[in-house]
Amino acid sequence: MQKHTKKMIAICLVLLFVSIQVVSVSAVPFTRTLMFGSRGSDVSRLQQELKNRGYFNHSVTGYYGQITERAVINFQIASRIRIDGIAGPQTHSALFGNSATATTVSRGASPARNYSNDDVYWLSRIIHAEAQGEPYQGMVAVGNVVLNRVNSREFPNSIYSVIFEYYGSIPQFSPVADGSIYNTPSQRSIDAARESLNGARPVGNATYFFNPDKAAGTWIVRNKSYVTRIGAHVFYQ
Repeated sequence: MQKHTKKMIAICLVLLFVSIQVVSVSAVPFTRTLMFGSRGSDVSRLQQELKNRGYFNHSVTGYYGQITERAVINFQIASRIRIDGIAGPQTHSALFGNSATATTVSRGASPARNYSNDDVYWLSRIIHAEAQGEPYQGMVAVGNVVLNRVNSREFPNSIYSVIFEYYGSIPQFSPVADGSIYNTPSQRSIDAARESLNGARPVGNATYFFNPDKAAGTWIVRNKSYVTRIGAHVFYQ
């Protein structure tokens, strides 16, 4: 009888241990937003979960590089959540099933003025995609245009929404259509984004730009006022 009781206690302890392990895996607490360049055990955990689900077919390294970013994007597409390549609260919740909240997000450097690091992240990406071969002033000018749209009643009121705005089935920015918006921005692009967020306005109130060597820009030319040309781009307001 005593042996039987000890055996039952041992079985119960094993089951309890297993249940604790399951809970710890299925309800991983959200601690910080992960993005390109992040490192640590939480990145390893993210990679492993993506690997378990078939989105990440590489070694777990603990480094959030382009392969991890692409895996996150593919998971976001399949999950029908915001597609940005960032493992934030929404993506974490979809992966691990816990209630992550935006209030615990930590992204390192302080945001510029009233803009978040998420804004810097996306603004630098559109600048890189649209003007990576342009003079630095032209890169800042692209950021200037995006911010002018954010501040205009004619366009959405956030950087992300401006970049991903569609007219019908056509995206306003070609990098959204061809996927280059997801390319990793250069340091120059990041610097240009921060400079424009800090108030640099090389093209004033311009809300449109295009490369006349690649597009006619007929509607813009007919309906908007010319501001200036910087590098390959002409700017209108």
